[in-house]
Amino acid sequence: MTVLLISSTEDPASTNIKNSLLQQTTWEDYGIFYNSPVFRHHMMKNLVLVTIPDKKIRHENIDREVQGQLHIEPKIAIFLSRHRSKMEKPTLTVHPIGNFGDAEFGGQSKTLVPAAPRTMTFLLRLMKKNLNKTDLTYQVCYEVTHHGPFLKIPTLFIEVGSTEVQWQKKEPASIIATSLLELFRRYHYEEQHPKDIPVLIGVGGGHYAPRFTDVVFQKKAAFGHMIPSYHIDSGSIDWTMIQKTIQATPNIFGAYLHKKALKKSEVTSFKQLFHDHDIPVVSSKDLPSLI
Repeated sequence: MTVLLISSTEDPASTNIKNSLLQQTTWEDYGIFYNSPVFRHHMMKNLVLVTIPDKKIRHENIDREVQGQLHIEPKIAIFLSRHRSKMEKPTLTVHPIGNFGDAEFGGQSKTLVPAAPRTMTFLLRLMKKNLNKTDLTYQVCYEVTHHGPFLKIPTLFIEVGSTEVQWQKKEPASIIATSLLELFRRYHYEEQHPKDIPVLIGVGGGHYAPRFTDVVFQKKAAFGHMIPSYHIDSGSIDWTMIQKTIQATPNIFGAYLHKKALKKSEVTSFKQLFHDHDIPVVSSKDLPSLI
């Protein structure tokens, strides 16, 4: 089983994160993939880093590709990436992938890729901790579920945002690389994380999942797939889509509603829907505080 790290030559932030990983620790050559060297960690042999030449969000089924070409079996995929935003706010983000609606940016329509909730959340906390050691001013947050590509294994994007200025900087990329290596020194796969961390799906709020981000910085919890209000407003979210959200969030404990971002009628409707299907609706007071 392998942790698959994926970089892209067309993405400067991705390249900077990759280079920082290679500089911070020892890797060895492990073949060629798309005419680029493949690297395997010198000590942690199940960490493999590949580079692709195209857009990550449209590079479908890379888990099957590396299995066929490199003869490894990836168990989790982590895309090293830039984040683009019109707000142009410096950010460090993690998020699951898939589409609640049409597949406009890779992947498959109304299809979610399995999430890695505890891995994402641990990385989020590590990024915040490592950022606090610097003078940089970045927002550290989840993003909600969005875009491709399609894979069949747990997958996350870890990103530097939000403009060319940040993508070209080495320091934010280094924070992400440091956080990844710190993660791998403790956990490689989702099931290795402590089992007492409640895994939740999130419902409501904006693209940067402000409430869900606040919760995991204060409470013992981890979010998998997160449904933003704009998909609720568009009519994309029905019970079938919620079922897919639950199925693609491993070890789910319950649902968390961002009540202030939802209409009262929506809160009532979602609570009843989850109750009818025996899914607990969790509030912050139900979650233990981080020590």
